[in-house]
This record gives sequence, C-alpha cells and structure tokens, in this order.
Amino acid sequence: MVTKLTPDKENPIPDEGWWASVLADEESRLAQQKAEPKEETPKKAPAVDWERAMQIYRQDEIVTLDVVGYNRGGLLVEGEQISGFVPCSHLTDFAPQLDESRREGCFSNYVGRQLKLKIIECVPKESRIVFSERAARSEAGKRLKILDSLQPGQRVRGEVTNVTDFGAFVDLGGVEGLIHISELSWGRVGHPAQVLQVGQQVEVMVMDVSAERCRIALSLKRLCENPWETVERRYPLDTITPAVVTAIVPFGVFARLEEGLEGLVHTSEIPLPPGTTLENFLVPGQAVQVRVIQVDASRQRLGLSMKSVL
Repeated sequence: MVTKLTPDKENPIPDEGWWASVLADEESRLAQQKAEPKEETPKKAPAVDWERAMQIYRQDEIVTLDVVGYNRGGLLVEGEQISGFVPCSHLTDFAPQLDESRREGCFSNYVGRQLKLKIIECVPKESRIVFSERAARSEAGKRLKILDSLQPGQRVRGEVTNVTDFGAFVDLGGVEGLIHISELSWGRVGHPAQVLQVGQQVEVMVMDVSAERCRIALSLKRLCENPWETVERRYPLDTITPAVVTAIVPFGVFARLEEGLEGLVHTSEIPLPPGTTLENFLVPGQAVQVRVIQVDASRQRLGLSMKSVL
C-alpha cells in the first residue's frame, strides 16, 4: 500500500549507514585502482590533463577510450591526456557475480577494445578518475538534467544495476542512486538480494541528492506505510495471529506477521518435543500460529510465543 507523504517523509534523512557505505565503496574502488596490475597493464599511466578531465565531467560528455589493462576490480582505460578506472559494476556486459578465475578471463577479453564512457568521479587531488560504461548509455548532459530535476520526497522509477552486501544501485536514466539495506524494508533484511534483483524495474523515493559527488540516496520502504506506527493498536498483547518463519537463529526464530513486521520467538517460547532440535522442528517459510507477548514500537521489536497457541 502506498501512502501520501507526510512532511517528515517528504524530507527524509538518510540513514548514517548510507554515507558510510558510499565512503566504503569509494575506498574499495581506490584500493582496486592501486592494486597490483596484471602483466597486460602498463606500469606507468600517461599524464592527465586535469582541466580537460574536469570539463568532461562537469559537462557530462561521452568519451571513447582504449582498454589497456585490468585489475581485480575493473578495467584501466586511457586516451589522449586522460586515463582512469572502470569498476566492473559499471560495465554493461559484465556479471558481478563471476568468480575470480572467470572474472579475470572476462577482463582480459576487454584489453585492446575501445569503450564509450562517462566520467562519474573526478578528484584531481587524489589523482582519481572513475568512468562508467553504463552511464554512457544516456546522451551527453543527461546526468546534469537528472540531478537538477531530483528533489527529496520525489518518486522515480529505475532499473536495479547492482546488488551488494550494503544495498542496491538503481539507474535512474543516466545516473545511479543507492538504496541502502536499511531503506529496503521496514522489516529485517538479511541481504539486499532477498528484496531486489539485477535488471528489476523499481519505483523508489529520493531521500537526498549530492550533485557535487553525483550521489543520490534512495528508499524503497518509504513508499509504503510504516507498520510499526500502528503495531500496538493492531497487535495488542495476547493477540494470536498467523505468521511465517523467516529465519532460524541460535536463540530462536524470526517470524513475519506481515510485510515489514517481524518478531522474535525465543527458544524458551517454542514448545519443542523431547529430543527434537530447533532446526528439525521449524524451517524458513513454515506457517505457524504465534501469540504477541511484547511490543516495543519505538525500537521496532516484537516478542512472540508459540506456547499455549491453539
């Protein structure tokens, strides 16, 4: 169910983990650029005309560069007085899930080819230029138009281009935004791949836009009603309700009452038959009946019991 945005939802604040993830991603790419190159990689990159590089970046131009090498994170490209790095997640025909051996073979096939690219990051003081083949699918200047048009609270549609441990990247038509794992669902998410898949079309809400760094924070869960806001009224203590087991943990199981609303059934509240282990008694996806024994909406915690449930 999609709700009308309230004043608080129109100007949401990105979870602190969003920017932490972005910084971690940047540091990872920087480390990949400095990684020990393969034999195909030139030992010394050509001098960069940083004034020209910044002009290309600011005007969102498309350039054609030669692939001259690669490392474990992506391709090294260069042209006349410009060179940089293309992360594997920004290649249009590359599967990020490839194992190390198959990834190297795929990278080696790129060497000697020319790619049409856009600069998505240009940091002269760090001698860093990051290119994207995916971004070059849209015409020159498209990124600037998109960034100028986006506002916090706005609903937009896009395509999921990459799923990582910390979230999912969505192409909005020439520029990517990140849905941090904490913004995928009001409920618990073990991994973003449980919610979104590469290539999936999705509607999201814009949380924050940083044009200078070409960063867009997105949210999936804020398009839906927060079930925790009304949980105390809808699930008072001793309510018996159907639920679905979502995960088995050492101290019990998590069970979902509805989308975005999960609770914990502690082992002490599970009537295990003698000689039966938790793993043999319950499995993810199993339908059960539970009783609500604790509700803490402010901390988004729900205590459940399977004892004395008919």
